Amino acid sequence: MKFDTLSLDQVIQNDSEFIPLMSQDEEDKMMNESFPSVLPLLPVRNVVLFPGVIVPVTAGRDKSIKLLQEAQKSDKIIAVITQKDNKTDEPKFEDLHSVGTIGKILKLLKMPDGSSMVIIQGIRKFALNSIIEDTPYLKAEVTLLDDKNKTAPKDKEHFDALLESLRETAIKTIHENPAIPSEASFALKNIEGNTLLVNFVASNLDIPLNEKQHLLEIQNLIERASQTLKHLNLELQKITLKNSIQDKVNTDLNKQQREYFLQQQMKTIQEELGGVSYEAELEEMRAKCAKKKWSKSVKEHFEKELNRLARMNSQSPDYGVQRNYLELMLDLPWEKYSKDNFDINHAEKILNKDHFGLEDVKERILEYLAVLRLKGDMKSPIICLYGPPGVGKTSLGKSIASALGRKYIRMALGGLHDESEIRGHRKTYIGAMPGRIIQSIKKAGTSNPVIVLDEIDKVSNSGHGDPSSALLEVLDPEQNSAFHDNFLDVDYDLSKVLFIATANNLSTIQPALLDRMEIIDISGYTIEEKVEIATKYLLPKQILEHGLNKKDVSIGKKEIEFIVQAYTRESGVRNLERKIAKIIRNTALSISREQKYNKKVNRAKIEEILGPPMMPEESENNKVPGVVTGLAWTQVGGDILFIESILSKGSGKLSMTGNLGNVMKESATIALEYIKANYKKFSIDPKIIEESNIHIHVPEGATPKDGPSAGIAMLTSLVSSFTGKKVKSKWAMTGEITLRGKVLPVGGIKEKILAAKRAGITDVILCEENKKDIEKIKPDYIKGLNIHYVTQMSEVINLAI
Repeated sequence: MKFDTLSLDQVIQNDSEFIPLMSQDEEDKMMNESFPSVLPLLPVRNVVLFPGVIVPVTAGRDKSIKLLQEAQKSDKIIAVITQKDNKTDEPKFEDLHSVGTIGKILKLLKMPDGSSMVIIQGIRKFALNSIIEDTPYLKAEVTLLDDKNKTAPKDKEHFDALLESLRETAIKTIHENPAIPSEASFALKNIEGNTLLVNFVASNLDIPLNEKQHLLEIQNLIERASQTLKHLNLELQKITLKNSIQDKVNTDLNKQQREYFLQQQMKTIQEELGGVSYEAELEEMRAKCAKKKWSKSVKEHFEKELNRLARMNSQSPDYGVQRNYLELMLDLPWEKYSKDNFDINHAEKILNKDHFGLEDVKERILEYLAVLRLKGDMKSPIICLYGPPGVGKTSLGKSIASALGRKYIRMALGGLHDESEIRGHRKTYIGAMPGRIIQSIKKAGTSNPVIVLDEIDKVSNSGHGDPSSALLEVLDPEQNSAFHDNFLDVDYDLSKVLFIATANNLSTIQPALLDRMEIIDISGYTIEEKVEIATKYLLPKQILEHGLNKKDVSIGKKEIEFIVQAYTRESGVRNLERKIAKIIRNTALSISREQKYNKKVNRAKIEEILGPPMMPEESENNKVPGVVTGLAWTQVGGDILFIESILSKGSGKLSMTGNLGNVMKESATIALEYIKANYKKFSIDPKIIEESNIHIHVPEGATPKDGPSAGIAMLTSLVSSFTGKKVKSKWAMTGEITLRGKVLPVGGIKEKILAAKRAGITDVILCEENKKDIEKIKPDYIKGLNIHYVTQMSEVINLAI
C-alpha cells in the first residue's frame, strides 16, 4: 500500500471540495456517535487521520482493496490506524500504533495502476485492543476514546486565546508560504468547531509522522492545541527565514552568474553527448570514500575537502587542483598492506638465487624477517647499502622485495636538488604535485612496499631547499609514522615501508641523515666471485636477452677469468657484463649471417672480439729507488698506484705533481719533515737533504687523487731515494702518518686488498688497527697474501727496504 503525506496546501489546492466547514453543533453530534466494538481495520502509512479531517488515501494491497470494497457496500465505516514502520507489508498487532481514528468512506475511486483511491473523513478516536481476524482483511476490537474538551470557567479564557492564536498563526503561515493559495485562509476562518480547528491544523503540519501520531494520542484538547501551536510557530519561523534568505539572494544576475549558468548549459550539452557530469564525479568520489579504510580524522578531512569542491565553479583554476587532490587521497592505499612472506628458507633461497656473495646483507634481511615473524609487527629498518658501482646494490632491493612478497619501487635520487621533490608542493599552487615518496606509495598500491632510494649520496642542495633535510623525516623510524607531505597536507604512515638506500660515497651524505641509516658495506668482488657471477647470472642473462639458446654459445670459467683480468678493472661486474654482451652479439651476428663458428669461445676469439688485452698493473715497476706501490680506494673499487720520488741538485725544495689534493700534499710535507727530524734513524746523510731538491710524482696525472692513505708510501719513497736503496718487489702499503712517526688506520681495506691481489702483490703493510678489517674478509680471498701490521714508521722502513 502506498500513501502520500497530505500537507495543508495540497488539501486546499487539490481537494478543496472536502474542506469541512461544519458548525460546533455538527462537530459535537459527530463526536458523540456510537460505533460497534469490532470494526474492519485499515492499516495506513505516511498519514495520520484526525477526527473531523478528510484525507485521500491510496490503497494498493489486496486485503486493503477488499476491505474498502466491502465497506463501500455496507455502512462505509472503518477503523484507520497508522503503522509504526512503513516498510512492513503484512502488519501484525505489534506493528501498529495503539490509537487510531474511526473514519467514513466518502468516495472510492479506481486508479489506472490497479490501486484504489479512497476519500476518508475522520470521526472519532479509538484505542486498539486486539486483532481478531486477518482474512480476508483485518478486523479489530476497539474502544472509543473521548477528548477531554470540557474546560473550567477559569481555563475557558485561556483556551479561547489559544485557539485564536492558533488560527491567526495558521493564516499567517498560509500568507508567508507562496506555495499555498491565499484562499485557504477563508477555510480556516470558517471552521467553528474547536476540536476540528486543532485537528485540522495538526493534520496538515509539516512534521514527522511519529510527532503527528503523538498529537493524535494527546487526550487533553488544551494540551494538544498548545503542542500544535508550538509546531506551527516553528514551521512559520522556518518559512520566514527561508523567505528572508531568498530575498537576499534574489538579485539581478551579474556577469559571473550569467557565465555560470551558461557553463551549466554547456555541461548539460556535454552530458547529452556522453560526457561525465559534475554531480556524477562527486557521487563517484563519495562512493569511493565509503569503501576506503582510513582513520576518522582523514575521512573527516576528505569530506570537508569534497564539500569545498562541490561549492567551486568547475571552470575555475582551483577546481582542477582540488579535484586532483581528492583523487590522490582516494588513490592512496590508506592502511592497505600486502602480506609478508615469513618463510625464512624461501627468502634465503631467493636471495642466494639472485645474488652471489653479499653474505652480510642477506644475513641482515633474514634477521629482519625472523623478528617480523616472531613479533608480528615492527618498524621497518632503514638500510643503506654502501659500496662501489656494479656490485648489485640496486638489484638487491628487488630481490628483498621478492623475498618478502612486497611491491618494489625504485626512486632515483641522483642529481635531486629540490626539497619539493620529496615533500611535494602546497596544493594552493597551480600545477602542484605530491612528493615522490607519496607518488611511489600510490604507484605501489600498498603502504608497505620496498622503496630503493638509489644514489642517495648524489643528492645536492640549491636555492629550492635541501632534499637531504627533507629525507630526515622519511628515514627516521621514530618520525615517519606521521610523514607530512605539503600537497597531501595529512600525515601518512611510512613506518611499514622498508627503505633501502644505496650509496657509493658516505662522505657526501649529511651526517644527520647518515645517522638514521644502518650502513651495510658491500665491498668489491674477487676474481673468483666475478667468475662465478658471470657463469651463473651474467652469461645466461645475456644469452636470453640476445635471443640465443644455451646450445648456441659456451664460455668456460678460464675464459671468463681471462676477460676479468685482461679487460676489466672494477670492483663490480657492470663492465664485465658489457664485455660478455659484446661476445654474445658477435655470436648472434654469425648466426644471422649463417656463418660457421666455434660455439665454444676460446682465448683467441676473445682477443679478436674485445681487442688486445690490457696489461694489468703490476708491482714490478719499483726496480729503482724511490718507487713504492701504494694501495688506493676509488669510487669503482680498489686500485694500486705508484709513488715516485727523485732527487736533483738544489736547496731542499719539495715539489709535487700528479693532480694531488691538499690532504695528499700535506702527507708528503709531513713525510719530509719527519725524515729531516729523524735522519739518523734511517742512516741518511743530512747534506743530501740540504743540497737536493725533492720531487714527488704520482702517475696518471689526469686523475685527481687525495686522501691520507698514501702517507707511509710517500715516506718510504723518500727514504728509498735518500738512501739509494730499492723497495722490495711485490710489496704494497697503505696508511696515514703523523709527525711523531705513528702509523694510523685507513678505510677501504677490502677493496685495497683485492686490488693488491689482482696486481700480483705478495706482501701488504697495514696499520695494526686495520687488523679487524682483515678479519672480516674471507680467508680464501687473501690466500697467498702476507699481511704485515705496524704501528711505527720505522717498522715500515725495516720491512719494505
